[in-house]
Amino acid sequence: MDVKYFNISNEENEQRIDKFLADNLEDFSRTQVQQLIKDQNVLVNDNPVKANYLLEAEDIIKVTIPDPVTIDIKAENIPLDIYYEDEDVIVVNKPSGMVVHPAIGNYSGTLVNALMYHCKDLSGINGELKAGIVHRIDKDTSGLLVSCKSDLAQKSLSLQFYNKTVTRIYYAIVYGVINHNLGRIDAPIGRDPDNRQRMAVVDGGKRAVTNFKVLQRFKEFTLLELKLETGRTHQIRAHMRYIDHPVVGDPLYGPKKVIGDHGQFLHAKTLGFQHPKTGEFLEFDSPLPDYFVEFLNTLE
Repeated sequence: MDVKYFNISNEENEQRIDKFLADNLEDFSRTQVQQLIKDQNVLVNDNPVKANYLLEAEDIIKVTIPDPVTIDIKAENIPLDIYYEDEDVIVVNKPSGMVVHPAIGNYSGTLVNALMYHCKDLSGINGELKAGIVHRIDKDTSGLLVSCKSDLAQKSLSLQFYNKTVTRIYYAIVYGVINHNLGRIDAPIGRDPDNRQRMAVVDGGKRAVTNFKVLQRFKEFTLLELKLETGRTHQIRAHMRYIDHPVVGDPLYGPKKVIGDHGQFLHAKTLGFQHPKTGEFLEFDSPLPDYFVEFLNTLE
């Protein structure tokens, strides 16, 4: 059981409590927050409230997150593209279409299922559902991801991600021609009030910073290298939509008419971190997927 507290500031006054918590509780949708409220796991100044309660400055919210229901996550013999492995960490190149960890309605075929079969000894700090996972990339984003095989590694890598010392470089094809060679997007991200499945740049969101460099321009598209300073959910996809250059192939943030059938053309190309035991800085680079290269070739 996990308990979280929030002290409401003047800036957060008069927000609905379900919206506020959906924006501030990682991995919780507004529907899930409303269920927490209904079950009286959310108290304001020690009193239960309804989902439409309007916050007041100096309110103290107590959120009790029940322990997850135990689910038998099975190890599955799914091939892995392994870039590095030792007794503490494993770095894999995840294909587009693979979910990172199990969730409601999707308990098999994930990266965690594959890692459990291959490693047998993943860190259990975050529980079986997220065994060894310290960061994620979206289902239809391909590329490099590190998982932890020991609790030492889990603590070390989690701290490195928190301190923003991990190198994460992505390649993306976006709509439109970006004329300037370098860009920096420093805009807060939270739940999109018009579509709860999406993230968006919103007032009161969490700070998010994306740096990008133009690698190649085409008639109607641009190939970008993007470097993350923060790691918000859907950060690149939301930021590129915000500047009117959504990622090509993105069914959630791009045009209704989607190009390709592999999801967004977004690849986590480079990953670098300090080894949790030796202290050595390790950096890995993965090639673009075939469908990504083929689309670039058609543009040329």
